[in-house]
Amino acid sequence: MNTVDIASISHQVLWASFAVAFLLGTIMQRTSFCTMGAIADFFMMSDLSRLRQWSLAMGVAIIGVAILSSMGFIDTTKSIYTSNRLSYVSILFGSLCFGSGMVLASGCGSKTLVRMGGGNLKSFVVFLVLGLVAYITLRGFLAVIRTNMLDIFFITLSGNQDLPSIISSSLGQNRLSTHFLLGLLIGACFVLFALLKKTFWTFDNLLAGFGVGLAICAVWWISGHMAFVTEDPNTLEEVFLATNSGKMESLSFVAPYAYLLDWLMFYSDTSKVLTIGVVAVFGMVSGSAAYALSTRSFRWETFANAEDTANHLFGAALMGFGGVTALGCTIGQGLSGASTLALGSFLALPGFFLGAYLALRYLQYRLAPNPCS
Repeated sequence: MNTVDIASISHQVLWASFAVAFLLGTIMQRTSFCTMGAIADFFMMSDLSRLRQWSLAMGVAIIGVAILSSMGFIDTTKSIYTSNRLSYVSILFGSLCFGSGMVLASGCGSKTLVRMGGGNLKSFVVFLVLGLVAYITLRGFLAVIRTNMLDIFFITLSGNQDLPSIISSSLGQNRLSTHFLLGLLIGACFVLFALLKKTFWTFDNLLAGFGVGLAICAVWWISGHMAFVTEDPNTLEEVFLATNSGKMESLSFVAPYAYLLDWLMFYSDTSKVLTIGVVAVFGMVSGSAAYALSTRSFRWETFANAEDTANHLFGAALMGFGGVTALGCTIGQGLSGASTLALGSFLALPGFFLGAYLALRYLQYRLAPNPCS
């Protein structure tokens, strides 16, 4: 009988996750990939370049996950996004809060880490506040409010909430085949939107779209295949090693902030261990810093004034609460979750965009000259 070396596999999983996040940090630092920036460019300047980057990343991630699933490397029904419970109020309200917060805080969770690596002290403050509020929303005072006022509104489906499960069940078709076809079709639509504009075909744009999309797929493979053990020697049950949820996970940057702070504060507690999400935070900052230092683009940056400080603090708090409530950020729900074709993820997308739009209009109003002055 072969004994599974849990510790060895966990170490390999963590190092692989760190490596992917490190590369992702360098890519985002070089290409300025940013969901908030993409939305701002579209609404304020009618520029679709970064939105096309995001669309390309989405399409690549959806197609990649469909291929991995069809080949049996991962099972998306065991992810954190595809359960049979659809908490629609939590997702909509949380995504709206997160979308507004990322504009006020100058970037989403992933962009905050990239900016930290480039020397932005404002982002370090955002990181601390976001992580603290996320922790309170997971396990503290805000968790009580979340569970008693928002999570009580949900729909329970007969099966998983991802499109392949729903459609295959309704039509009596094989789920894996349905997922493969749907993934190719939906993913191709996102890819075509990005690539139909020939001026988009620059090295940085393509690197951003393909790089981010493939990073999402890589971490799905790491957590869903490399970290998957069919029988844990301790529990005799299947387990996904080095994950906080106990399920298959990919990149997300809200709850991992809280888990990182928890790990740092209670480091001597042996029950606190590194996870994929935590090492991904380290990897993102390290990759961004390495690129910034090597290209001499590293610059210290701090708050401009009191209002700038207030905006970032409030925005960070909104992201911490909203990201946990919506079950992920623009990378977590927006790309990782959507790559599984989960209904909840597609429900969160308009919330992110609407929240960002409202916050942009607010900032535009604040910057407008006062005719009475």
